[in-house]
Amino acid sequence: MLEDTAGIRRVVLACGTVDLRKGIDGLAMIIGDKYQQNPFEKGTLFLFCGKRSDRLKGLLWMGTGFLLLYKRFEDGRMSWPRTTQEAAELTEEQFNYLMLGLNPLDPKIKDVDSKKIY
Repeated sequence: MLEDTAGIRRVVLACGTVDLRKGIDGLAMIIGDKYQQNPFEKGTLFLFCGKRSDRLKGLLWMGTGFLLLYKRFEDGRMSWPRTTQEAAELTEEQFNYLMLGLNPLDPKIKDVDSKKIY
């Protein structure tokens, strides 16, 4: 579904916190310097979270320029992995968990669709 909608083939979660006041250039620099990844990789969505867990930013290279995404949860907060300073690649299912406000890297999450959380 992500690939059909925006050409997204890969989602990379930047664990830990990032200053969300940063724009495209600042986030692209973090991708390269801190996570040793290529921000110009077409089809890769990089996701960032700040200290407040109610919003996130995404950066996507479209081939001719960057797309900067911003999401703010109106009700509640996300459970964002903060313990590691590494980037984690997400499956489409894990991305959907994140958009529901759940920590996609939590091994206890087994079946969100049927409301079973272990």
